Amino acid sequence: MVQVLDSSSLDPIVLELGQLFVDAGHEISLVGGPVRDLFLGRTSPDLDFTTDATPEQTLQVARKWADAHWEVGRAFGTIAFRKNGRAGVPLTIEVTTYRAEAYEKDSRKPAVAFGHSLQDDLQRRDFTINSMALRLPALELVDPFGGERDLRAGILRTPAAPESSFSDDPLRMMRAARFAAQLGITVHPEVRAAMTAMAQRIGIISAERIRDELVKLICGAHPRAGIDILVDTGLAGHMLPELPALQLETDEHHRHKDVYQHSLQVLEQAAQLETGPEGTVPRPDFVLRFAALMHDCGKPSTRRFEPAGAVSFRHHDVVGAKLVAKRMKALRFDNDSIKAVARLVELHMRFYGYGEAEWTDSAVRRYVADAGPLLPRLHRLTRSDVTTRNQRKADRLSFAYDDLEGRITVLEAQEELASIRPDLDGAQIMALLGLKPGPVVGRAYKFLLEERMEHGPLGRDDAERRLAQWWAEQPEADDDGGSSDGDSGGSAAEPATKGTP
Repeated sequence: MVQVLDSSSLDPIVLELGQLFVDAGHEISLVGGPVRDLFLGRTSPDLDFTTDATPEQTLQVARKWADAHWEVGRAFGTIAFRKNGRAGVPLTIEVTTYRAEAYEKDSRKPAVAFGHSLQDDLQRRDFTINSMALRLPALELVDPFGGERDLRAGILRTPAAPESSFSDDPLRMMRAARFAAQLGITVHPEVRAAMTAMAQRIGIISAERIRDELVKLICGAHPRAGIDILVDTGLAGHMLPELPALQLETDEHHRHKDVYQHSLQVLEQAAQLETGPEGTVPRPDFVLRFAALMHDCGKPSTRRFEPAGAVSFRHHDVVGAKLVAKRMKALRFDNDSIKAVARLVELHMRFYGYGEAEWTDSAVRRYVADAGPLLPRLHRLTRSDVTTRNQRKADRLSFAYDDLEGRITVLEAQEELASIRPDLDGAQIMALLGLKPGPVVGRAYKFLLEERMEHGPLGRDDAERRLAQWWAEQPEADDDGGSSDGDSGGSAAEPATKGTP
């Protein structure tokens, strides 16, 4: 029986485009994610179509109809268009010629061959839930592999044998974990078994494609489920080995918690603390979530069994920051994301001890200065790192962090902590001390910054007095000109400083 879907939820341009192709003597269908999302009650921001028309024919049909077009995917059979839809909202449209592609045994690039039928095109797709099409303009549902049934059952299966599907494109194994994270569905046992058997084949996929799938997984509604699949099938061992390494053997006396499960719980708790679109950490925030997942990645290499029986992980924060930066660099993340995640990992232990020995205002200033714009994320990461079942301990840590945040708020109102600078800038320092640009100016600047951190705003007069006292104790004070034009590490610019409470 032919099933025809209601068109009311589709943008009218879908039917417009369908009619254009049919009038030109071609087949065309809405396919993949947009069809799946119709059943989920969601609207896809992008529209994917498949057709028997060649890329050249697609351009002939739709170039004048669209507001803009791109041919960057032409070699793969894809022409992209932009067209304003309902209420003038611009939509991205991709029209791809029926195709059948597969990876060569050791190649990172697919060998592309155009196909001849809609059914063959659907069979080459990754999963049955993405192997449904709406034939246009009639809106006839084409579902030869039971995608609607699997979607309703919450099961992820492949149209063909999973081994064949993953051999064609190994990245589909990561997509399976990603769909589990995004949709909360279960991976079919046969699919999971194939992923486990073929995990090493992920090695032929480029770092950039793996990175993009990882970001989508981490930002999904159920990231823990996706991470578990990556680790359990062995995929993580080939692209993010720091994760399975967290599965430390717990000693028989349980002197340390399960680091892997703890990290997953921290990830979940951090995601729950994200804010709405207008908040300081909008959901989903990859940087916060990935830092939460990887915050203890330095523990495996720093674990030590102490003589008294305790287990220590000294400096795992510093080691972890280096490890996560190295891994993100290998996965071709941008420098800003790498620095942000690594900095959060490095700082995630800074708060501990605040409850036992209350920090001075200077220590609070350093905490804020070292976190910089990452402070809202650091707040959430630190709170999420509490997974103890001891409610008294959890309450004590929560109250202590409440107190710290309160003190930060008070000091921020008084001192503009987010932009702490010395009371004198580099030019004023050089004028007062008669110096030329050079390392001595940098040392003087650092001294004033330390004074600012320690004592709060000094005012110009006090800052000048303290600088004069400091200068009188420097060996260069007796030299003519104070400093050479050479630069061996400092300058009249405003160098950053790093301290610990």
